[in-house]
Amino acid sequence: MNRYSTIVVALALAGGLQAQTANPLSTELKTSYTRVKTNFIKAAEKMPEDQYDFKPMPEMQSFKERVVHIAVSSIGPCSALNLAPKTIDAKALKTKADVVAALKDSFAQCDSVIDKMTDADAVTMVPGNGRGGPRSKLAMGYGLVAHDNELYGYICVYMRLKGIVPPSSEGR
Repeated sequence: MNRYSTIVVALALAGGLQAQTANPLSTELKTSYTRVKTNFIKAAEKMPEDQYDFKPMPEMQSFKERVVHIAVSSIGPCSALNLAPKTIDAKALKTKADVVAALKDSFAQCDSVIDKMTDADAVTMVPGNGRGGPRSKLAMGYGLVAHDNELYGYICVYMRLKGIVPPSSEGR
């Protein structure tokens, strides 16, 4: 079983399929996606623009490059699922405002797929987007969430190194 199938099965078992929800699997995906999306946008907005080029070590990507990576890697599959493929030119994103706008646009593409997903729709098979064979929309959504969470963890370290509390840790 691959890691996305494992995540789906674990959520189904741990959440007891939330009997009160008509679409428990897609609802869980929406909850997980919304959490990481919100944290990412808040982090991108919170980091001062003069720190966007910060790299913990010279060979690492900058904070800006990490955030741009999420925008670029999310807009492709989400816009394809919307049947209107889009890309983002990472080199054209020069300022914090450019990066935040691209990130929000990317997430808006994903919102339009994830917000309308039902459990029946979640099992629809879609092309693997160059990463293996066909996958269900639910697996693609959880792949997005897992990837975004991984990258959010990285940028939290960047923020901490600059003395900035990441959004997910505020109020603790």
